[in-house]
Amino acid sequence: MCSWCWAFAPTWEKIKQRLPEHIEVRYLLGGLAPDSNEPMPSAMQTAISGYWQTIMQKVPGTQFNFDFWEKCEPRRSTYPSCRAVIAARKQDPSKEIAMLRAIQEGYYLRAMNPSDNSTLIRLAIEQDLDALQFEKDLTSEATQSELMEEISLGRAIGAQGFPSLILKTDEGFRYIRYDYNDASVTLRLL
Repeated sequence: MCSWCWAFAPTWEKIKQRLPEHIEVRYLLGGLAPDSNEPMPSAMQTAISGYWQTIMQKVPGTQFNFDFWEKCEPRRSTYPSCRAVIAARKQDPSKEIAMLRAIQEGYYLRAMNPSDNSTLIRLAIEQDLDALQFEKDLTSEATQSELMEEISLGRAIGAQGFPSLILKTDEGFRYIRYDYNDASVTLRLL
């Protein structure tokens, strides 16, 4: 649920389409902001909506629906969205990316609150996932444990914020540079 990850998504798609066949992609969730039921302070709302403006200037074509700040009660809580991706992956591994994309589009384009389980369940239904199983997995201790393991693994292999690209080689893990607007930067390094 990082707005910079949202901005990077089109370039990332171009990178994935041109990856050498021997490179397998694995997504790790970074967490960003732990669970909270507290409304986001107005200063933080102003700061984040300002980041959106900056991103739109630095990554042309990136869109945000600023109605989110009026329609929703923002909370600094991204763990629910992370658990939703895990819950989708558990139910059907082929739905992982679709759920990730649905959450981002729900948040950034449809002004839906991804901190609310009800939003995440609605998005799961839209992805043809079983709502009851999804809700059970979304709120399970096993899913929370899996999220914490992914966050720890990301840190251990050198993730440096959001997004991070890490290449696993025989020598270990290596952080890969990227450009938000130019897929060839990453592809040349690979």
